Amino acid sequence: MKFTDIFISKPVLASVVSLFIFLLGLRAATELNVRQYPELENAVVTVTTVYTGADADLIQGFITTPLEQEIASADGIDYLVSTSLQSASSIQAYIRLGEDPNEALTQIVAKVNKMRSELPEEAEDPTIELAVGQNIASMYLSFSSEILDNNQITDYLVREVQPKLATVNGVQRARILGDRTFAMRAWLKPERMAALGITPSEVYGALQQNNVLAAVGGTKGSNVALDLKAATDLNTTEEFERLIIRSEDNAIVRLEDVADVELGSESYQSSVTFNGKQATFMGIEVATDANALDVIEEVRGILENEVFPQLPEGMAGDIPYDGTEYIQDSIDEVVKTLIEAVLIVIAVIYLFLGSLRSVLIPAIAVPLSMVGALFLMLLMGFSINLLTLLAMVLAIGIVVDDAIIVLENIHRHVEEGLSPYDAAIKGARELAWPVVAMTTTLVAVYLPVGFMGGLTGTLFVEFAFSLAGAVLLSGVVALTLSPMMCA
Repeated sequence: MKFTDIFISKPVLASVVSLFIFLLGLRAATELNVRQYPELENAVVTVTTVYTGADADLIQGFITTPLEQEIASADGIDYLVSTSLQSASSIQAYIRLGEDPNEALTQIVAKVNKMRSELPEEAEDPTIELAVGQNIASMYLSFSSEILDNNQITDYLVREVQPKLATVNGVQRARILGDRTFAMRAWLKPERMAALGITPSEVYGALQQNNVLAAVGGTKGSNVALDLKAATDLNTTEEFERLIIRSEDNAIVRLEDVADVELGSESYQSSVTFNGKQATFMGIEVATDANALDVIEEVRGILENEVFPQLPEGMAGDIPYDGTEYIQDSIDEVVKTLIEAVLIVIAVIYLFLGSLRSVLIPAIAVPLSMVGALFLMLLMGFSINLLTLLAMVLAIGIVVDDAIIVLENIHRHVEEGLSPYDAAIKGARELAWPVVAMTTTLVAVYLPVGFMGGLTGTLFVEFAFSLAGAVLLSGVVALTLSPMMCA
């Protein structure tokens, strides 16, 4: 008895095998992550050093260059990108694909700590941050107002909106862009300072000494316990203006004498506009192991039901960018293409064979192979993205070949006078090894693409293995289900 005879003589076994493939594929479809592109371990380690008051040349010579030379000796770094600005140095170390980002981070931290004693004493300690995955958020939100300024918008987003969105399951971070965090700004007057003999360091020292938070403690009696608090910090513009900078010979110089004090922003270096209006953006970054479609759908529900209806009067919210729309459009196109391909296959087979019964065999084989390929994708840790969807589209024309070949050979024996059962036995025996050879050849053609190195190999590994998996399952279906249905 040949291998194919088992499934022809025992149709229940063939049906169970096909149902097993189909149900595993359906289950995998609910578990697979959905993203725009395959996951790339493009980790970036950012080293930021603040040196207040230093110009870009000083930052470059005494901070950026020494740190660059030391960080470059760490293992696993592909290349470095550095930026030297007024009062700040930023070095980005891009980790080579395939390297462990945590191991590279450990080495970079050790290198930076080694150089700390050689940096200027006035410079702050370098801060090191590791970012893994894409830098583009899955959704961007815009908030603007003709009544409120950006400081007030930022304050509202931090208190009310950001906590709601950051706690959504699957959201990695809700990052505010173009934010203007409240800060007390003292704009010094050089003419007044020169006339009074005041230096910027005196102003800075007075702010440090007089605007502090002190922990006093508490007192406890037999029946009463009190917490003590020293009001040593300044909270209003008026309190800052009355801050004493210098006091000598009954002459007092206050901060308002040498500076304009206002409640402003921590930084004015960035600005965001939307439709020509000043705005504050918020980027919703989805975790790498989360389903982007489900996460963004939940975020949209919170925005429409909780955030947008409760915005303060005069504030408007909008969604300028939603990356999941492109993903959903791609999925819809694949489904549309799959339906069109199945209809074309049915029409062609009917025209050549003239039998509706024969049409059902490849019409079932195509979606079965495609759905079963989803289970193989889940086993290999892949996701539903543009490249795996492209593999599915290409696989439509390939997976149908095996079923059509088996069908036509069995149909030929039926036309020669054999019963459907005998024709299925004979036809399947004749094409068992040719189908195996054809399937193996196609798999061998696509698999090497997945073993390419570098960025290209990382991108196309999911494409190649998904396509090869669908072809492999088409061969299984052609040797099990198709002969049984012909019989």
